[in-house]
Amino acid sequence: MNLIDEAKKQIEALLGAACESAAARGILPAGHALKGTVEIPKDVVFGDYASSAAMAAARDMRMAPRRIAEALTAELDLTDTYFESVSIAGAGFINFRLGAKWYGDVIRAVENEGGRYGACDVGHGEKVMVEFVSANPTGPMHMGNARGGVLGDTLANVLKLVGFDAWKEFYVNDAGNQVHKFAVSIYARAMQEKVGEDNYPFPEDGYHGEDIRELARGFLAENPAFPEGADEEAWQDEMARFGLDRNIPKMRSDLQKYGIEYDRWFFESGLHESGYVAETVDILAKNGWTYEKDGALWLKTAELLRKKYIAEGKTPEEAEKLDLKDDVLRRANGFYTYFAADIAYHRDKLEKRGFSKVINVWGADHHGHVARLQAAVDGLGLEGSRRIVIVLMQLVNLLQDGQPVRMSKRTGKAIALADLLDEISVDAARYYFNNRAATSPLDFDLDLAVRQDSENPVYYVQYAHARICTLLGLLAGDGHEVKDASELHFELLTDETERALIKQLSAFPEEIKLAARDYDPSRINRYLMELAARFHRFYNACRIRGAEEDLLSARLKLADTVRIVLENGLAVLGVTAPEKM
Repeated sequence: MNLIDEAKKQIEALLGAACESAAARGILPAGHALKGTVEIPKDVVFGDYASSAAMAAARDMRMAPRRIAEALTAELDLTDTYFESVSIAGAGFINFRLGAKWYGDVIRAVENEGGRYGACDVGHGEKVMVEFVSANPTGPMHMGNARGGVLGDTLANVLKLVGFDAWKEFYVNDAGNQVHKFAVSIYARAMQEKVGEDNYPFPEDGYHGEDIRELARGFLAENPAFPEGADEEAWQDEMARFGLDRNIPKMRSDLQKYGIEYDRWFFESGLHESGYVAETVDILAKNGWTYEKDGALWLKTAELLRKKYIAEGKTPEEAEKLDLKDDVLRRANGFYTYFAADIAYHRDKLEKRGFSKVINVWGADHHGHVARLQAAVDGLGLEGSRRIVIVLMQLVNLLQDGQPVRMSKRTGKAIALADLLDEISVDAARYYFNNRAATSPLDFDLDLAVRQDSENPVYYVQYAHARICTLLGLLAGDGHEVKDASELHFELLTDETERALIKQLSAFPEEIKLAARDYDPSRINRYLMELAARFHRFYNACRIRGAEEDLLSARLKLADTVRIVLENGLAVLGVTAPEKM
């Protein structure tokens, strides 16, 4: 239950009834419906909610806003409502101050909904996919994949919580140029193992990592006859399969350690083997969006993009001035490009499997690919511009001792996800990688991530949960158990820190809803930090142990309510809620 929404709806209903009453008495002109907004003001010195209804009605009613506000407030009856008082400020803002009933109902809502507090049904079961990480299986996952992993996983969790049927998927690029280069690289290292590095050249554009050497040695251990018995191309096919069969399970296990489980690992090779890529390209051709040049088949990307941009509000002249280019779908040698496979994959998502919307978490370097893909899927008649959402993720800067860290001390290579999780906890990694919006670069301070003090945000939030659990245990030892809300006197919770804490509890459902709307799960991190801060201020200002019995019980219930919401929020992030620290 969203008590913020409920309070706003009640204000609108109260003002609507007051307007009708004032009109019936001839104080306000009849036949005018109130408009305006109800907002939570930044400065709550005058009230907790402010309505602009009087100012919005001034023109239609031909009256000064303040006179309208005075007429409305004179007719208001706040009996049995969420509000204890109403006042007028400035030119005609109508301010409402919350009363004990609203504060009590927030706590009752958390009690009633428990682990589902924060959930809603704005998604109405709509089937959506979140595709994330999808790293090439030609090497270990790196820091960018680590950030994309938690962003995608948390976003899917948020979407599920607001009522979407959210599916998590990893797209395995196990076909095409990068896999061929992978195979050629293993082959070259295997030959060097056989004849010496000076006697066999390594391709300049090959994969130079130590992992390629390890795969080559492993292949030789299982195939001592190499390079006899088959031609170079056949050996490379074997090596590609050998490498993928080892790298993909390692990716799975690293992501499982990171707390990520996918609904499906989708293989690009299956699209080619089934003929789905060729079929998709044929549809584009039948729709008139392809042409042949220099033996290759091209997509009319520029024309599709111009059509897309004009539909989004650009003038034809503006669209014509853009530097737009066409793309190859099938090369002169008959092989389909990665772009063709990507178009087919998105057709599979939207048409074959029936997802109403697909959300991809990509690195910012894919920015130029976004509109091209959407436009290409538009060309299939599948509304790619509307149904494909791309969350572009900025880079991660790893810091230690205040200096950038780009290489692993253990391997001398770029920092991989497995290396990172050897250094810090999964909780710290997941919290930190979601700590800023995807659109912002992220500084990840390794030293801060392992500190056990209030400077470390994940520790700060988890400590609040553990502190409450310790408090509950101590008071249980004194004979004080957490009571049902129906037995408690929430009107006793009048301290400023108590009410500020309850307001923060009430904001959780709205934050979840906004995180889903904006595809920004980092809102949950910011919410939890503020909830923990408000709890610590309450705990330091308001005595619980030793307080008068009714007040103790109400405050104990409030603390336990905070515990539930902290646990719910941390669960969305995939972070544990420890009982002791």
